[in-house]
Amino acid sequence: MLVIRADLVDAMVAHARADHPDEACGIIAGPEGSDRPERFVAMVNAERSPTFYSFESSEYLRVWRAMDDADEEAVVIYHSHTATEAYPSRTDISYASWPDTHYVLVSTRDPQAHELRSYRIVDGEVTEEPVRIVDSY
Repeated sequence: MLVIRADLVDAMVAHARADHPDEACGIIAGPEGSDRPERFVAMVNAERSPTFYSFESSEYLRVWRAMDDADEEAVVIYHSHTATEAYPSRTDISYASWPDTHYVLVSTRDPQAHELRSYRIVDGEVTEEPVRIVDSY
């Protein structure tokens, strides 16, 4: 189960809406081994595409080094789908390489409401997990 603060959910949704019609992407870092998302990091979709995302390489290196220096890890990797449901595509599944990470998808296909779902992706197998949104930890 992903337990996440409401302000972090709001930040992911706002980023997804701001980048629409392109996919938005980023991470939420947390203390190593904690499984507790704490620090929101919106990243640039290097593809600038409505159907695909990738982290810009120099930004990726900078963010991951900063996490290493702070004894953090990517607890959540998120991105948006702009015209489809919040379910990982074949490409999303093939790129998922961190088995302990929560992969969160936000669908912005409906301009009035968002859909947010979380998955574990291990060796190409997708498992949806419940999301519990809390005010604080």
